[in-house]
Amino acid sequence: MLLHANQLSAETEGVFDVTVGHYTKLWRRARRRKVLPEAAELQFVSKQTGYRFLDVDPAMARVRLKNSGLRIDLGGIAKGYAVDEALKTLRENGIKQALVDGSGDIAVGDPPPGRASWRIEIAALRDSADADPVSIEIANCAVATSGDAFQAVQIAGTSYSHIIDPRTGWPLTTTSSVTVVAPNGMAADSLASAVSVLRAEAGFRLVETKKGTEAFVVTQRSGRVVTAETPGFRKLTVVRKSAPEK
Repeated sequence: MLLHANQLSAETEGVFDVTVGHYTKLWRRARRRKVLPEAAELQFVSKQTGYRFLDVDPAMARVRLKNSGLRIDLGGIAKGYAVDEALKTLRENGIKQALVDGSGDIAVGDPPPGRASWRIEIAALRDSADADPVSIEIANCAVATSGDAFQAVQIAGTSYSHIIDPRTGWPLTTTSSVTVVAPNGMAADSLASAVSVLRAEAGFRLVETKKGTEAFVVTQRSGRVVTAETPGFRKLTVVRKSAPEK
């Protein structure tokens, strides 16, 4: 899991980074108190954050922290890894027709008897009546969604997501939902977090470099819901009330 995380961190130049633990701790406190962290606090922990401080040696099964103050947060990848391992265990015990749901991160095997796929509904944006839910049909892959539907806080008139941009230490402030379909849960989970930070255009360029991977992004702009998707995502879609905006 740490090896995959570091590879994606290097590929995205820190857009995805599991060493954001200090930032996560600061912003969790900010959400509880509804008070922004002090600039000095953010500056201090920025010096203790960075994927380059995490050295993963797969050959020796060894991890070395180059900065003694490093704090790891696996919230953007661990659920995906967990559902992969659960599905793997089921398959090893002869159960190939299965769906594993890890709090919204879903890995699926062969489809149910008599069906060609599993149908998964992607929820609409929080507090957005005009955001229609979308359903997709998938098999032998995984899907994960990142967004601020349940973990955001209003401070001084601004909504701060639980998703942090590792490059700045600040949470996202645009209401969004990012869904990624990928060959496995770990990839789907981590890419959903990365695309959330990158946003649709740059995020889709990243996704399109990954075989068997598609993405769907919903954002709220000036009170309007705007959707975007990679070219292959529409092929997975079975229920859609309205066409995406470009």
